[in-house]
Amino acid sequence: MLVLDEELATCEAQLAPLQGSARLAPLVNVAWHLRQRAPARAQLLADEAALLAGALPEAERAPLEARLTLVRAEALWLAGDLDGARALAAAALHTFEQCADWAGCADGNWLRAWIDVDGGNLADSDTAMALAADSARRAGCAVRVDICDAAAALFAVFRDVHTAELRWGQRFDRNAPGVHPAARGWIDDYLGISAFQASDFGRAISLMMGSFETALATGQVRRAVNLATNIGNGFTSLNAHNAALEWMQRGLDLARPGGWPMSEGLALMQTAETLRQLGQRDAAQQLLHEALDALAPLASSRAYAVALEYQGDLAIDCGDYAAALDSFARLEVRGQALCQADFHCAARRGQADALSRLGRPQEALAMAASSLALARQHRDAYNHIAALRVLAEIHARHALPATAPAPLDAPSAALHYLQQALAVAATIDGYTVPAALLDAVAREYAGAGDYAAAYEAAMRAGAARETTHGTDATNRAIAMRVHYQIERAQAEGEHHRQLAAAEARRAEALQQISATLEHLSAIGQEITTHLAAAAVFRALDRHVHGLLDAIHFSVFLIDADGVAMRCAFGIEAGKQLPPICVALSDPNANSARCVRERREIMVDTDPQSCAPFLIPGTEPTLSQLFAPLQVGDRVLGAMTVQSRQPNAYGERDRLIFRTLCAYGAIALDNANAYRQVAATLRTLSATQDQLLEKNLELEQAYQALEEVSLTDQLTGLRNRRFFLQHVDADVAMSLRRHDEPLRQAERDVVSDKDLVFFMVDLDHFKDVNDRHGHAGGDAVLVQMQERLREVFRESDYLIRWGGEEFLVLARATNRDDAKAVAERIRLAVADREFVLPDGTRLSKTCSIGFACFPFLPSEPRLLSWSEVVELADQGLYLAKRSGRNAWAAVYGTDSTRGEGLFARLMQHLDQALADGEVTLVTSLQHPVLPAGPKKRRLGLAAGKVTS
Repeated sequence: MLVLDEELATCEAQLAPLQGSARLAPLVNVAWHLRQRAPARAQLLADEAALLAGALPEAERAPLEARLTLVRAEALWLAGDLDGARALAAAALHTFEQCADWAGCADGNWLRAWIDVDGGNLADSDTAMALAADSARRAGCAVRVDICDAAAALFAVFRDVHTAELRWGQRFDRNAPGVHPAARGWIDDYLGISAFQASDFGRAISLMMGSFETALATGQVRRAVNLATNIGNGFTSLNAHNAALEWMQRGLDLARPGGWPMSEGLALMQTAETLRQLGQRDAAQQLLHEALDALAPLASSRAYAVALEYQGDLAIDCGDYAAALDSFARLEVRGQALCQADFHCAARRGQADALSRLGRPQEALAMAASSLALARQHRDAYNHIAALRVLAEIHARHALPATAPAPLDAPSAALHYLQQALAVAATIDGYTVPAALLDAVAREYAGAGDYAAAYEAAMRAGAARETTHGTDATNRAIAMRVHYQIERAQAEGEHHRQLAAAEARRAEALQQISATLEHLSAIGQEITTHLAAAAVFRALDRHVHGLLDAIHFSVFLIDADGVAMRCAFGIEAGKQLPPICVALSDPNANSARCVRERREIMVDTDPQSCAPFLIPGTEPTLSQLFAPLQVGDRVLGAMTVQSRQPNAYGERDRLIFRTLCAYGAIALDNANAYRQVAATLRTLSATQDQLLEKNLELEQAYQALEEVSLTDQLTGLRNRRFFLQHVDADVAMSLRRHDEPLRQAERDVVSDKDLVFFMVDLDHFKDVNDRHGHAGGDAVLVQMQERLREVFRESDYLIRWGGEEFLVLARATNRDDAKAVAERIRLAVADREFVLPDGTRLSKTCSIGFACFPFLPSEPRLLSWSEVVELADQGLYLAKRSGRNAWAAVYGTDSTRGEGLFARLMQHLDQALADGEVTLVTSLQHPVLPAGPKKRRLGLAAGKVTS
């Protein structure tokens, strides 16, 4: 039901290498345990699992699909869609019951119980939790039984702490051997809430802190938010406001990313209450208003009732007594519906305070007496003190001689109640008596003429005010005392988390080492397709100079003896560098230091100073950036880029350079592996006895490398190399179709089904990488390929052409249908948002250019396919210049061959681009070609949907 982080890390590591149907069961398991840790990723894994499960027989498929339905139901519950969550949970439960999957029934009833809690249906919630515990017992799962019973006990505490103690007090032994950490966390939560309701705040905080750590370690994010706010509330009750705010902030930090209304509302309203008690009314009002807005869909929940109580107290502080009376009256209605005694006490105490301030003392007195009786009945010390204070204020504010308490053991009725409040406060461990209460005592003593007692009370009030509103160190005194009790447990929990993180990193490293190539981003795609070191160097040089301010670029590779590095490639100011050898031990060489320390080195030189370690034959530079070429734990060498400009490389430039280094290292390592394979092949060819076996191994290794070199590792699409290997065959088939003598009816069928080249480019893609990093850009590219696959057939070629640009070769496609296909591409991108790994949603558009092959139907050999691709590329730029989010087609309508026509077509397109934005050009007469019956024309069509 709930697993620790290290267990989940192991499951994810085991899932990574699996393929096909072998992934299904582990996939469902990981999705289930990620449902609160990473809801978006859990949903993606659940979707993948649902596709794989479709091939299973009904008996095997049903329980898996029910489990995935619960994942979706929990996501809806967390988002506040209680009706949708309830419907999905019911459907999953029905399936689990039919399959006699009792663990599934326990989990389904568990979720249904919490949905009912948020909906204020506490009787239904109790029933569902009892069913969950019963199903867990039938499944023989002790962990589920303990968790469900502890949650049921927790529900009972809110109704009546003493009844709950009689029912559940002997059920749990948190220190018993074999108690799962998740179960112990729920038991601690039950015991902590029991202590809180009994005003034993120190013990409550200690228990709930342990429960908080367990909730985080077992992926119960929403529970962790609840616990953080409850801990903060405990510190607020002890008047340790800074410690309270520290825990409220933890709750907010956990709640904000998910956007779950219950979690956000809890954290906001508890923070607002602490700020109110600190006198920050404007800030409290703003946060409380935000909390009530967040909790509006959950107006029947206990959390909303707590918010009403806080709203009433804040209204009294602000002098709006009518609004306060309304809030407390609504709270009493909710308290009756929820059958929870603490709300009855608070509602009547608040109404009494508001009525007294509105000049209705008799009604106020009756309400206050009722609140006091309830607090005494339930032994609720906190509400007991609050009711006594209100009674004292009523007697101080109004002359009520006939209602004075008897026997009266103080000079006045108000002082009588205040002394009782002080007596109750003395029973609460760690409780700091509020300064306002002591101020009231001082006033009453002064009014009775006992100035010595008044002075003593005033001095205590000053000390209390200093305690509750003083320095951070003083404010956290009680917190530190409680923290000390659980330091060992926290340290142990942190140790386990670090072990889990280390294991996850190790699993990730193993996965990267086992793969031939890493997932590549836009720039790395071209670099890593090369299997020759010289080609890798040329690609790196081109990208370095295209992306960075660089007069110097060089690559150093470590010699086989590991003693020195040699410059394998170096260009400075367009000229090749002389041969350079650098000892790895050289203390003055930054490239060697970079390799020794395995880290990036940045050197910014003062323009007024000289370069002390200038390499002979190179120019002085003011900015130098060095980074190791590293694959896993191995260092191959170093790369450096240098500029004449001071401070040329900011954080963004350094990120680009690090990325290029990573891709360069992978590509060079692959090139070296490729050379080793070739060398092995030559060696094995000389060994006759082992030739067949070794040839098979080499062929498999070559096929693996070849497959990697033909596939874009980020998107899974084919790359430019694959396209170049296969396009000629399709072009030849298209030309044969047009050359073969056909009957007219056959020609009518096939002549309009040619090759259409689509160039597709994401608009303003650079902004994605700049703002959201390469991980965000990679996520957009992966989703882009998914949308392209939706538009095109499996027989069409989808190519990652480079960066954010895609080439699609639609085979046997009607020319007239190409425009509709282009529009579908545009809509597939523009109409749906892209989702980044952190949950951010982006709206992006794309631009498309396309052209058909043969370019002129009656003269199929007039233009080659590469020229037609270039025309499609020009169409893409035309769409870009037209304002983006558009498509543009370039097509021919001539039937006469002309030498140099392609050059004139390109010249005409360049002129069209230079003339400014073009929204629609349907038919342009070429200015160079002569007019006549067979005048040559270039057709341009551009389509764009605007608002």
